[in-house]
Amino acid sequence: MTLRLHNTLSRAKETFEPADPNNVRLYVCGPTVYDLAHVGNARPVVVFDVLARLLRHLYGADHVTYVRNITDIDDKINARARERGVPIRVLTEQTAEVFASDMTALGAARPDVEPRATETVPEMIDMTQVLIEKGFAYVADRHVLFEVAKMPDYGRLSGRNRDEMIAGARVEIAPYKRDPADFVLWKPSDAETPGWDSPWGRGRPGWHIECSAMSRKYLGDEFDIHGGGVDLVFPHHENEIAQSRSALGTQAMARYWMHNGYLMAEGEKMSKSLGNFYTVHELLDEFPGEAIRLLLLKTHYRQPLDFTKDGLAEAKRELDGFYGALRESKNTGRIATMPHPIILEALQDDLNTPRAMSELHRLSGLVNTSADDGARAANMSVLSASAELLGLLRQNPEDWFKWAPKSRLAGLSDADIDALVAARVEARKAKDFAASDRIRDELKAAGVMLEDGPAGTLWRRG
Repeated sequence: MTLRLHNTLSRAKETFEPADPNNVRLYVCGPTVYDLAHVGNARPVVVFDVLARLLRHLYGADHVTYVRNITDIDDKINARARERGVPIRVLTEQTAEVFASDMTALGAARPDVEPRATETVPEMIDMTQVLIEKGFAYVADRHVLFEVAKMPDYGRLSGRNRDEMIAGARVEIAPYKRDPADFVLWKPSDAETPGWDSPWGRGRPGWHIECSAMSRKYLGDEFDIHGGGVDLVFPHHENEIAQSRSALGTQAMARYWMHNGYLMAEGEKMSKSLGNFYTVHELLDEFPGEAIRLLLLKTHYRQPLDFTKDGLAEAKRELDGFYGALRESKNTGRIATMPHPIILEALQDDLNTPRAMSELHRLSGLVNTSADDGARAANMSVLSASAELLGLLRQNPEDWFKWAPKSRLAGLSDADIDALVAARVEARKAKDFAASDRIRDELKAAGVMLEDGPAGTLWRRG
């Protein structure tokens, strides 16, 4: 089966044909590092991590380049740094470090290239100068602005008309603009704001030019896939296309545009005042990162997702079932195998992760009902290889079952539990069932469940 992806530009599902199968190129808009990432920020990270895994499986690990940027030039960053009384660089470094740690906890691999806007300012200045020279941009009141009227098919990606675009951009209707729809490529910086020398004075880039410059630097004038959240379609991605095509004289910036749907929380838009604003960092104190990842993948990426703590608890229980199937196999090794064809078929159909998840449950059932150890080991390997494409079931089952919420880590340590389990085993051998039951009850009270089976006594935190 060929890979088919929904292209926002055509509003249709299309067969994916990379410009160069030996160099498949993917760019995804990354975080603006002024605050902790919330679950809405995490959704595109997980979605496009699955896409990158699939592309590497189909084209080879060495034939895919995945770029996801870090925006560390932004007025929100400047305001937050002033609010906290810290240097901007300190804020962005700390926030980027926590972001990387949180996304790793969700099982997302680091992209091949993770450029920072501050490292690419010369390229932004060069692109802006080209736009001026070609007549697509103009200088006014120390600003450089892109003249939207010069691009006849501006708005094609979002499908918005002129009035909708002006309203949707939520920009200041500044007196120095030739047209209210024109957007900033470069703006002046005062003494308190980060700035770089340029032909138009000391200043800083606009948000949109950052991604145009970074994607071009690492992926070329045109590349295969550009991804991000649906909230970026307009104005950010629309403006990226306008800048890049106009500056470079290309027919396309990216050939395929992919966008994940909106995220709600507990049935409403996330809001701190409603108490449903969840950062990944805080959720990781209560739930394992893999449960967050699973919940994000249970809904198709283009559909809206209602993220709830009840849903997270259910995802944790599902993973308990998967890891339980892997845990009970006597074969501790992994047989090299391919993902199940149905899993591949599902993912090649515009990343149909709900269908893939349904198949994972079926494979888990096959492991549990295998007639003998050989069949169980074979089914276990298919389950593991299939889950790998989704970035799931990559832990040792024993490590999974030893996880506990941060609030309970002050209780029994792993070594304490192992010692009590060993003492219970000895009590059972001595037929001291009162002592055995007492130890079981003590562990249960501490939230530790015991499972007696052919492989001995296994334990897990409940």
